[in-house]
Amino acid sequence: MLNLILFGPPGSGKGTQAEKLVEKYNLLHISTGDLFRFNLKNNTALGIEAKRYIDKGQLVPDEVTIRMLKQKVDENPDVKGYIFDGFPRTIAQCEALDTLLSEKEESISKLVMLDVPDSVLIERLLERGKTSGRADDLDQSIIQNRLEVYKKETFPVFDFYFNSGHSVKVWGVGTIDMIFDRLSLEIESI
Repeated sequence: MLNLILFGPPGSGKGTQAEKLVEKYNLLHISTGDLFRFNLKNNTALGIEAKRYIDKGQLVPDEVTIRMLKQKVDENPDVKGYIFDGFPRTIAQCEALDTLLSEKEESISKLVMLDVPDSVLIERLLERGKTSGRADDLDQSIIQNRLEVYKKETFPVFDFYFNSGHSVKVWGVGTIDMIFDRLSLEIESI
């Protein structure tokens, strides 16, 4: 089974590349953002629990997010693998994901990071902001802050998997197809 973490800062192209990887390798794309939206929209028990935290302006605890993730994995036992997008974001989430997969006698095959310079990320996000409707994509100072938060709080996930030989950086600048070809080479080397 192929279990990938598609990793990178905001604007690195994870969503775009995930769609192409799903198609080529017949994997299930699991985006925590999509999981939250689904559970909230459908008023599931997990959505209601998450909403209690969100309504108070609090972060949803990892335990709730992991249960959503586990539910999605359990609902799809016959897939060829998973692409985890937007998760894990902390070392605690890495450990929880590893536990979840080990219960299924699986593990992370590789974390693939799209490596993009900050100047390119800012340019991409500002451009995306023109059509995304996301206020946080329209303000360069907010974008810069998001990138700093990513470096401080999320980037350690790369090191966590790198220490076990499971992290690799892929140059994330160029055409969509060029970047996809680089990703495919890394995935096929597993």
